[in-house]
Amino acid sequence: MRKTRWLPLAAAFLLLSACADDKPVAVPALPKDLATFTVAADGALPGRGWDGVVEAVQRADLAAQTAGRVAAVNVDINDRVKAGDVLVRITAVEQDAGANAARAQLRAAEASSAEAEQNYRRFAALSVAQYVSKAQVDQARATRDAAVATRNAAAANLAQAERQASYTVVRAPFDGVVARRDVEPGETIAPGMPLASVHAPDALRIEVAVPQTRAEAIRRDPAAQVLLADGRKLVPAEVIVFPAADSTSHSVNVRVKLPRLDQPPAPGTTAKVMFAADRADAGGDGGTHAGGVHVPASSIAQRGELSAVYVVVDGRLLLRQLRLGARTGDAVEVISGLQAGDVVARDPVAAVEAIAAQRRTAGTPRD
Repeated sequence: MRKTRWLPLAAAFLLLSACADDKPVAVPALPKDLATFTVAADGALPGRGWDGVVEAVQRADLAAQTAGRVAAVNVDINDRVKAGDVLVRITAVEQDAGANAARAQLRAAEASSAEAEQNYRRFAALSVAQYVSKAQVDQARATRDAAVATRNAAAANLAQAERQASYTVVRAPFDGVVARRDVEPGETIAPGMPLASVHAPDALRIEVAVPQTRAEAIRRDPAAQVLLADGRKLVPAEVIVFPAADSTSHSVNVRVKLPRLDQPPAPGTTAKVMFAADRADAGGDGGTHAGGVHVPASSIAQRGELSAVYVVVDGRLLLRQLRLGARTGDAVEVISGLQAGDVVARDPVAAVEAIAAQRRTAGTPRD
C-alpha cells in the first residue's frame, strides 16, 4: 500500500522533468567565416530529358581495298582534311605490274581486232564479185567478232587492274576531321583492314529513343532544347520523329539535328534532349525530369555510398542526403534532397569544423 502512494508522485516528477527538458536551448551562432550559398532554381529547360549520343551525319570508316604495305600516312587524329586529300599511301608494286600487263594485253587485242576487221572487209568486197565463197565470208566475220570480244575483255581487265592500283592511294571522301588513325607506315595490310575514320563536324545529330506513348505528343509539338555535356544549351535545327516503333523495345526514335557551331561537340559524347511536349507529363517511363537544382561538386560530402551536403536550418548545420544526377563541369544535378532557397555550406570540411565549434561553445559532448 505504501508503494502505491508513491506512484503518482513519481509520475508527476517525471512530467516536470520532461517539461523542463522542452525549454528552448540557445544555439551558438555559426562562425562568420563559414562560406554558404543559396540554392537557386535552374533555368527553364522545358519538359523531360532523354539521354542520347552525338553522332556525325557524314562519317566514313576507311578500310583497305587491296593488299600491300603501308608506305605513308599523311594525317593524324584531329587533322582537318579537304575532299580528295591523300590520307594513306600503300605500296603498289603488284598493282602497277598487273596494270601494265593488262595494258599490253589490250594493245595485242586491239591489233588482232584491227587485223580481223580488215580481213573481213577484204572478203566482203571479194564476195560481191563472187571471188570467194559465202562460207569464207562467214568465217572472216566470226574471226572479226571474236577479236572484238577479246579486245573488250582486255579493256575490262585493264580497268579492273587500274582500279586496284588506285586503291593504293586512300583519299578523303569529303571535307572533315580525322577521328581515328589505325595504321602506321610499314604495316602489312589486307583488304578490309581499317585505315582511318573521317567525319564532318559541321553536320551533327542526336538520336534518342522515347516510349511509344510520347511519340505522338512530340510529333505534334517538336519544340526541344539540347543540353550538351559541357553545359551548353542549344535549340535544335530540326526534330524528326520516326514513323514506326522498334518491334523489340516498342520505343520510337527521335532524330534531333544540331545547328552549326563554332565549337561542335565530339561525336560519341553524351547529350540530353528536352522535349516541351513532356512538360506536363510526370510519369516514370525512363526520362529524367528537368527543372531540378544544381550544386557545386565541392560542396558534396561523400561517405561511402552516401552523398550529402550540410544545410543550415535554424542556425544549425544538418547533414542532408541527396540523390544526384548527371554532372556538368563543376555542377552536379540534384534530383532530390534540396530545393530552391536552401542554404548550403560550400565546404563540407569547414562545415564539420563549425559543428564542432558549436558543440564546444554549447558544452555539448559529441555523440
